[in-house]
Amino acid sequence: MVIAGNLWDFMWSLVVIFFMITYFMILFHIIVDIFRRHDTSGGAKAVWLLFIFFLPVLGMLAYMITQGDSIGKRAVAEAQKSQEQFDDYVKSVAGGSAAEIEKAKGLLDSGAITQQEFDSIKAKALAS
Repeated sequence: MVIAGNLWDFMWSLVVIFFMITYFMILFHIIVDIFRRHDTSGGAKAVWLLFIFFLPVLGMLAYMITQGDSIGKRAVAEAQKSQEQFDDYVKSVAGGSAAEIEKAKGLLDSGAITQQEFDSIKAKALAS
């Protein structure tokens, strides 16, 4: 009988901890979304934050109902922007060496540089 009571207390604690973690994840996601918004003034952001801090569950529910569709759109736009920046960075790093080697190859084919100079330029481009 004692084991069943302890097991029930343990299970109840797990449920409570699960919902607490879920609550805080949603709360922090909403707060981050409020600060990332560019279409809202500082005063409106302050009002939302005060509403969420003083009436947390009601404030979070109201924010999710009124701004729910735009939260996802902003998250997708932010992810696409981040992906584009990463792609541009990769292209700038990888493309620089390839472009340099291609330019040197064109000079080699035209006879402006020797094979030894081409090999030197290629080695430098691949090393950087």
